[in-house]
Amino acid sequence: MIKLIKAGIDADVAADMDAKVKTTVEGILKDIDDRGDSAVRELSDKFDKWSPESFRLSDEEIAAAVARLPQQTIDDIKFAQTQIRKFAEIQRASMKDVEEETYPGVFLGHKNIPVNSVGCYIPGGKYPMVASAHMSVLTAKVAGVKRVIACAPPHGGGPNDAIVAAMHFAGADEIYCLGGVQAVGAMALGTETIDSVDMLVGPGNAFVAEAKRQLYGRVGIDLFAGPTETLVIADDTCDGEMCATDLLGQAEHGINSPAVLLTNSQKIVDDTLVEIEKQLQTLATAETAGQAWRDYGQIILCDTEEEMVEEADRLASEHVQVMTRDPNYFLENMTNYGALFLGKETNVSYGDKVIGTNHTLPTKKAARYTGGLWVGKFIKTCTYQRVTEEATATIGEYCSRLCELEGFAGHKAQADIRVARYKDKERAA
Repeated sequence: MIKLIKAGIDADVAADMDAKVKTTVEGILKDIDDRGDSAVRELSDKFDKWSPESFRLSDEEIAAAVARLPQQTIDDIKFAQTQIRKFAEIQRASMKDVEEETYPGVFLGHKNIPVNSVGCYIPGGKYPMVASAHMSVLTAKVAGVKRVIACAPPHGGGPNDAIVAAMHFAGADEIYCLGGVQAVGAMALGTETIDSVDMLVGPGNAFVAEAKRQLYGRVGIDLFAGPTETLVIADDTCDGEMCATDLLGQAEHGINSPAVLLTNSQKIVDDTLVEIEKQLQTLATAETAGQAWRDYGQIILCDTEEEMVEEADRLASEHVQVMTRDPNYFLENMTNYGALFLGKETNVSYGDKVIGTNHTLPTKKAARYTGGLWVGKFIKTCTYQRVTEEATATIGEYCSRLCELEGFAGHKAQADIRVARYKDKERAA
């Protein structure tokens, strides 16, 4: 039996908050669409107290940002980007162009074509999310995107040097110090000084996520991303200290970040609750993590591993950390998750920062129908066909009859003209 030991925020309250965000974002995007740069500048000044002569950083400003960083920081950024580039290149190599003769004289194929331009949003208002530059900019470049622009908000009164360096090392073609809905809107809609892009990617707060949702269709997006989610699946081979650390480690993302413990051990439930309160006494980000746990944290107690899989698939969480006797059981049986972290030896922060898998992942149960950001998200798999004269005479007859069956006279004519021309030619030969 599945028992809810601790519930999160009421669904109606969450829906009301979402509605308010939607209305705010609609107004901001309309303003940007109507007034371009003027609206972007006013919004940046209003929300970030930031209104420089140019939001785009010059080559000199980028070089100065890199020069201010300690060598160890530069080395760490480059190490992380090496891991992420390696895995992205492996993924890209798995995507093959194909062409096959599927019927005598009929050749069908597809080509994998990169998107022409991408706008990457790198969060940086509360925490300077250096890793998001690797995950979006670098992955887009490995995919073959020609123009990649990147925006990050000011942090501490100006561009964050580490974020700028990460965007630069990852291969960004244009770097802007601009945040929030105004950044996302400017990249998607275009302004007098920022050319629009074909696709938006990257995580962000509720307002950024809603802006991407509203802009979808006008541009492509990676996925609908909400607040960070984590699900810890643990049995009695784990312990409360580890569970609490991993729950709070993701809850610190924001006050609306859900963190869920799913277990078949009452002892794990009891020990984790004690440890959470203990760790909140010393954790530097306890104000945020504590509120997220109180309002959005959940504990679910099951009897069996089968029930744990069932519940995990229902939750369809962004991050799923499995610390059980047999983590592979969940790898083999779960179907809905953004990313799995198998065993006590790994954890979500490895994926967030350095190990090589991408940290932009589906939230709000979107894992039921999509995976996370990867090189394939930046690539259009486009089909083509070519047909010989002999084959078109045969295929055309089938097509003609099928078009007539559906009542499509114009479609039928397209087939008939080819049958008439090429069948007669074949007979003459």
